[in-house]
Amino acid sequence: MTDSNHRWRRVLRHPIARMITASLAMFLPLALSFALMETLLPKGTGVAWPNLVAALVCVLGYRVYVKRVERRAVTELSGSGAPAEWAAGAELGVLLGLLTLAPLYVLGVYRIEGVGEGFQLLKQIPEMLLVSVLEELLIRAVMFRIAEQAWGSQRALVFSTVLFVAAHLPGEISLIGVLVTAAASLAFTAAYQLSRRLWLPMGMHFAWNYLFSAVFSVPVSGHEASGWLRGSLSGPEWLSGAAYGIEASTIALLVWVVADAILLHRVYRRGKFLPPLQRST
Repeated sequence: MTDSNHRWRRVLRHPIARMITASLAMFLPLALSFALMETLLPKGTGVAWPNLVAALVCVLGYRVYVKRVERRAVTELSGSGAPAEWAAGAELGVLLGLLTLAPLYVLGVYRIEGVGEGFQLLKQIPEMLLVSVLEELLIRAVMFRIAEQAWGSQRALVFSTVLFVAAHLPGEISLIGVLVTAAASLAFTAAYQLSRRLWLPMGMHFAWNYLFSAVFSVPVSGHEASGWLRGSLSGPEWLSGAAYGIEASTIALLVWVVADAILLHRVYRRGKFLPPLQRST
């Protein structure tokens, strides 16, 4: 090994350096792929599949990082059992979503005002897949996993949760919105800890976003939604979430906190909480 390679390896021993390297390995190809598709594709032809390409590019970039820098098998993205785990996560995401929406519907905070185009159910799949893949790779596979190896599970949970909340901080978010976003991040991370794979949290993340945006037309993280059922939220902000949407409702906070308690308890009972790495002196 040359001196330059040795120095490079020493730098990458630091967790922050590995986080930055892994992030660049995903975001640089992602930006390049979007730029190429924007340049080469005729206008109006890339409605959905560019997002699928971008999601694949993110996965490939992460795999290259793991194999070239960490020099190990990418077990967190192994294909064995992936469809079943993703489906289980999606089922849990749908359950949490319905448990959130049902009380709001009963209270008249959420109303269905009509039926829109069924095409929305297909159109939004690629976008929601990209969001779930990108955010779970970045927050769970990069930030949490690397931080956990260096600092232990508890500190890594706090670190990754703060980053996840920071990534969802528009100007209109309320305190409840911050708390719901943090609680959702904890649940996604606990789902990753249970299996040490990404399929379960990816399924949860996708299903939650897709259910509200594509099916019920409810704003997600402050983003306007136009889905199959034309719905609207009204009433006090602490229930409706106002412009930020369902993720700033106290009902959502209650649902995610209960999910956190159940999932994190299972993580603890199964001995999945890791202590800080003990370094020799």
